[in-house]
Amino acid sequence: QVQLVESGGGLVQAGGSLRLSCTASGRTISSYAMGWFRQAPGKEREFVSAISRSTITTYYADYADSVKGRFTISRDNAKNALYLQMNSLKFEDTAVYYCAADRSGYSGSVSGAYDYWGQGTQVTVSS
Repeated sequence: QVQLVESGGGLVQAGGSLRLSCTASGRTISSYAMGWFRQAPGKEREFVSAISRSTITTYYADYADSVKGRFTISRDNAKNALYLQMNSLKFEDTAVYYCAADRSGYSGSVSGAYDYWGQGTQVTVSS
C-alpha cells in the first residue's frame, strides 16, 4: 500500500505561484508513474500532469493543454515525493488537487488506471 499526502495548497492572487507537494509513505514510489489531477466545484476530475517512473532511463512528462508552459511536474526519489510547481496561476486553476500513483506503468491522463490517491489540497486563485 502507498499512502499519499498532498500539501502546499492555499489562497493566491491571479498571476501568483504555488508549489504543491505529495509525500508518499508505505513504499518507495520511484517505480511508480505519478500524476496530478484536479477537481473544481461542480466539475469532473481532470488531468493536470503526469511523470514517468524513475526506474527508466529517460524521464517523460505530460501536461494538460490548459497548464502547459505554466506548471512543472517533478519528483525527488530521495524524499519519496512528487511536486507540482504552478506559476502564472489563473482563476480557473481553482480546484482541489490530487496526486496519484500508478504501479502498472505510465497511464498519463487516464485517472482510472491510477492505484493510489491522496486526499487532496485546495488551491484557490483570486481574480
